[in-house]
Amino acid sequence: MQGTQEEKQGHPAWAVRLLTAAGALVLLFALAAGPALAAGGHTVGRTVIPVGRAVGIKLFSDGVLVVGLSGVETGGGSADPAKACGLKEGDIITHINSAEVDTIEEVRSILQDLSGERMSLRVRRDGKEVQMTAQAVKCAADGSYKLGAWIRDSMAGIGTITFYDPASGVFGALGHGVSDVDTAQLMPLQSGSIMYAEVSDVRRGAAGTPGELHGTFQVERDLGELYANTSSGLFGTTDGSGLLDGQEPVPVASRAQVRTGKATILSNVTGDRVEEYEIEIVRIYPEGEGRDMTIRVTDPRLLERTGGIVQGMSGSPILQDGRLAGAVTHVLVNDPVQGYGILAEHMTAAAE
Repeated sequence: MQGTQEEKQGHPAWAVRLLTAAGALVLLFALAAGPALAAGGHTVGRTVIPVGRAVGIKLFSDGVLVVGLSGVETGGGSADPAKACGLKEGDIITHINSAEVDTIEEVRSILQDLSGERMSLRVRRDGKEVQMTAQAVKCAADGSYKLGAWIRDSMAGIGTITFYDPASGVFGALGHGVSDVDTAQLMPLQSGSIMYAEVSDVRRGAAGTPGELHGTFQVERDLGELYANTSSGLFGTTDGSGLLDGQEPVPVASRAQVRTGKATILSNVTGDRVEEYEIEIVRIYPEGEGRDMTIRVTDPRLLERTGGIVQGMSGSPILQDGRLAGAVTHVLVNDPVQGYGILAEHMTAAAE
């Protein structure tokens, strides 16, 4: 955990890349992880508005996520209290003694108040609750009490809104979850919001180097609240103001209605303007393979601007035959013209 040890909080503007073991593809949001907050009965209709707007996203964790362990130099030598008590990278600390903790500041304050007394930690690990006893030690460098763990409590970045359901006010974004760069765990969401953003420039993608949208977002201008962070997307509620610009509702395609061949995406790669670009759905995978489709950018305008698919475009809605077919989720690192997408029916199901 980190009491007064350097903290690992959020990364600025989706600067984090989450690679597969083979390093073959990259998630297009760029962030971090834990179990999702329950949706609480939200429903999404069979007709939604495809959006394609880039927004700022900020998330605050439910508990604090352990992203690394390290020794603490004390007057008597190096100590590893976090490791000694059984803490592991990826654990989520929810309570110290009887006090609930959600921020680095709360952890730091409790450790200093206890002044090295033994304490009880309540931890979530792999969906189960674990209890352990720990004892912070006094750091020789600054005199503060530390447990010898790095923790994270929040993140922020840029991503794309896929759809908005005006009947329920539910929106879906990203097409994948927000996961921690150090642990690859889904961030345990306590609260969060989307904010108005503008794309200022694009770092073009090239083979071996994923591109990235650069932008600014207004932290005081919330457009909606988040309620779930899942492997199929980030979900929340909004009244749609500031997100929509004349888009019309379309049906959500079923798997059977999605085919290989020509399609388009809606994406925001300049300012706050959403444009439609041509793509091709190259392959549709069988149910249960862990991915839904492979796509290829064919539009010369998008290839000129971005080099293909770049980070920040995750969530860009895929349209085919007048229906919402899915959303862009990953880029192939060695071929940024291609990437993966999720079926829209999987996103709308996850929203509920």
